[in-house]
Amino acid sequence: MPMPATVNESAFDYAKRLIKDGEYVVDERDAWGRHQPTAAQENSFIEAHGYREYARWHLGIDDDHGEETKARYKFPYGDFAKLHRCAVLAAEARAGQQKYLDIERAAAHLRGMLAALQ
Repeated sequence: MPMPATVNESAFDYAKRLIKDGEYVVDERDAWGRHQPTAAQENSFIEAHGYREYARWHLGIDDDHGEETKARYKFPYGDFAKLHRCAVLAAEARAGQQKYLDIERAAAHLRGMLAALQ
């Protein structure tokens, strides 16, 4: 049976730090489709910074995929520059739908941090 995605603790910590440092965008719930990096932007980022840095922008890790594959990293929360509220909301919703409760809780925590700043 495949292992479900688990929380990427280092990415969760990085996301919290981005919020504390003011490196976030409070955008509309449905804006992630417009703000999400394209596959070409993801590839360019990986080429420039590597998979370790790419991983820091994803709340989930799927151990069924190798460390140097994009398929390993799930639930993105930003555009490689700033955390996006719309991405956090999308991650929370998708994690809940897919029953990844720890990832859903991590995204909800980030959402709460953003809400507290408003």
